[in-house]
Amino acid sequence: MITNNFKIAWRNILKNRGMFLLNILGLAIGITSCLLIVLFISDELHYDRYNKKANRIARVVFRGKVGGEIMKEAVVMAPVAQTLKDEIPEVADATRIRRAGTPKIRFENTVYRNSRFAYVDPNFFTIFTLPVIHGNNVDPLGKPNTAVLTESEVKKYFGNTDPIGKELFLDDHPTPLEITAVIGDVPENSHFHFDIFASMLSYAPARSTSWTKSNFFTYLLLREDVQYQQVEDKLPLVVEEHMGPQLKAEIGMSFADFTKDNQIGLFLQPLTDIHLYSDFAGASELEQGGDIRYIYIFVAVGVFMLCIACINFMNLSTATAAKRSKEVGIRKVLGSEKRQLIFQFLTETFIATCIAALAGILITVAVLPLFNELSGKTISLSFIFGYETVILLLLLIIVISLAAGAYPAFVLSSFAPVNALKTRFFTGRDTRGLRNGLVIFQFIISAGLIFSTIIVSKQMSYIQNKNIGYDRDQILVINEATLLGNNEKAFRNEIRKNPLVQHISVSSYLPAGPSYNSMAGIFMNGQYQRRMFFYDVDKNYLQVMGMQLALGRNFSDDSGSDSLNAIINETAMNILGLQKDPIGRTFVRDTDQGGQELTVIGVVKDFHFKSLHRQIDPLIMRNRPYGGLIIRTKTGNMSGLIENIRQTWNRFGTGEPFSYTLLDDSFRQTYRAERNMGHILRIFAMLTIFIACLGLFGLVTYNTEQRLKEIGIRKVLGSGVPRIVALLSKDFLKLIVFSFLIAFPLGYYLMNRWLQDFAYRTGISWWTFVLTALITVSIAMLTIGLKSLRAAMQNPVKALKAE
Repeated sequence: MITNNFKIAWRNILKNRGMFLLNILGLAIGITSCLLIVLFISDELHYDRYNKKANRIARVVFRGKVGGEIMKEAVVMAPVAQTLKDEIPEVADATRIRRAGTPKIRFENTVYRNSRFAYVDPNFFTIFTLPVIHGNNVDPLGKPNTAVLTESEVKKYFGNTDPIGKELFLDDHPTPLEITAVIGDVPENSHFHFDIFASMLSYAPARSTSWTKSNFFTYLLLREDVQYQQVEDKLPLVVEEHMGPQLKAEIGMSFADFTKDNQIGLFLQPLTDIHLYSDFAGASELEQGGDIRYIYIFVAVGVFMLCIACINFMNLSTATAAKRSKEVGIRKVLGSEKRQLIFQFLTETFIATCIAALAGILITVAVLPLFNELSGKTISLSFIFGYETVILLLLLIIVISLAAGAYPAFVLSSFAPVNALKTRFFTGRDTRGLRNGLVIFQFIISAGLIFSTIIVSKQMSYIQNKNIGYDRDQILVINEATLLGNNEKAFRNEIRKNPLVQHISVSSYLPAGPSYNSMAGIFMNGQYQRRMFFYDVDKNYLQVMGMQLALGRNFSDDSGSDSLNAIINETAMNILGLQKDPIGRTFVRDTDQGGQELTVIGVVKDFHFKSLHRQIDPLIMRNRPYGGLIIRTKTGNMSGLIENIRQTWNRFGTGEPFSYTLLDDSFRQTYRAERNMGHILRIFAMLTIFIACLGLFGLVTYNTEQRLKEIGIRKVLGSGVPRIVALLSKDFLKLIVFSFLIAFPLGYYLMNRWLQDFAYRTGISWWTFVLTALITVSIAMLTIGLKSLRAAMQNPVKALKAE
């Protein structure tokens, strides 16, 4: 019987190739979308779970509110790790990371850069699952001046030779580092990626006893069956005991008095939450993480895409009901039971779903590289054929077969034999209501996604075009200029001769992209105010960056004479209460050596030096030029200028490749996650409305099948083609317009919530709703019009001859 059902199903499929291909296309796109979203979500949710002890590891973070400043930092003080291990019994072990950027490393007369470098405690590899594949696998970092390299990093330095016992030299490290072990590369789905791990025993600041300076990423390994909240509850007492005396010594205030108006404390964050749930400043994180809200968005999109694909199948299947009514009638007359017919139609759905699933897999394989590029992922093809994905696909086939096939199966099998043989069947008012509801649902989702895509694109355009207080265009950045050493000034003078170079500034501080990050506490009149950002710049910085002074003067040519002067931004001026007469006023910067008094000589107009997700922070500039070169160029041959500077660089013989960045590119990189989400939403919006229109095509087909004789009679009585097309279209247009009544309020609420994450954001204008409606209606009416026009132009004799 089952074999016979498959044969009949296959014959019916071949008999209705056109409708079958539409069914397959809709289901395949739905399955592809669902697979891609599942791959994306699975990759996001698997971050840091490669660690065997992942569920027992928690990171210590710092949160507080001091003097109006909201403080969220993923780094804490140097002694926190050992203190918590010693004083809290639930803590089995603790380890730290101190990132050190990409220092200059020498090996056998060759200089290397771009190696991601970090100091870690000796027990680091016993907590994190990064197994040693060669060398000392017991205690590789147990001695000072030792280092562990990843496998790919070893190949860069040593090729196929054995690296164990070899030494690497760091410019800022007096003693060479001995390589003691090689580990596999850090997995992609990790919240940190380093190439070289050096022993923390070599890093003097790691021995600091300060509870007021935060620089170390600290992780706790909890004992078995201990919840991180149990440890977190004990942290306030530890903080008060150890931080209190130091606060008293530094600001002359007891911990109890300080916390009356301020809030500070240590908290725990589970390792597996770091990637998706962190809300710390970008400079405070090891790497930019994900966002759990995007997971929710993509889950919703995936579910809706699958629902719409199933709805389409139902609509397209029942649209062919008239052609199969006689088949149903004859089979019932010959003794077929309703359950047999239901099983027959479900078999056809199952075959179609299997073919669509196969097509979906092939499409997924084909588009995965593009999806990786758009989403910023590195999902491999092997992940598609993993057992989890295969199980999910089998479940999808079963669910889709039942969800998409059950309704058509029950409708087709319920035809009365006499009416079916006369090609007269009626599925009832309830069925029509269900169909209308499905159309409304489809276009709620379609219009909602189009609306969301427009808002995301509008916000990205707002970010790109907003006046951010400086001119990021035509700025070339050479971060590695310090590698020139004593030749840096000569190199600068040489490139200044190029007519395409306007101005050059020396600084490692940039208002966009990767940059140095420096903060310090500020005191006025002996009272602690808050922490503020510091930029070390030269006198050309404001001119190169296109920033404007609101008050006072710029730095002078002699950096020494201005070494204790400062330029502050308008936000800092307001926070310090210097609105009336800021010039000449002094404040004290907290340093490790004590206080440093600085005098205000100028106020720069506020500019955005962090993401537009946050308000402008207070900033202080000092005349201490060092670091890379920031070059303001003239509009023209940028590629030619870069090549000229490259040649000049090579003539100075640094032995390292020339590298540069454009400030505008760095600015766009800041909003990579939002831009990626916009790209993906745009694609899914187009696919959703395409699939919805397939379903609409099915409903129009069904409607015209039902009204063929009515159309024939109207044509005989003189109705023209436009009138008939309008007649067939108006009901569907009403449903689409009705869907806007639900889609627009829902879309407004959700996108308004998303926009709240930006301190500076665009508004949701009235024309956004109009544009969404126009796009949705235009595409839908094109679909309806084509089918209706075909029905209206049909010869009426053909429709009426059966009567």
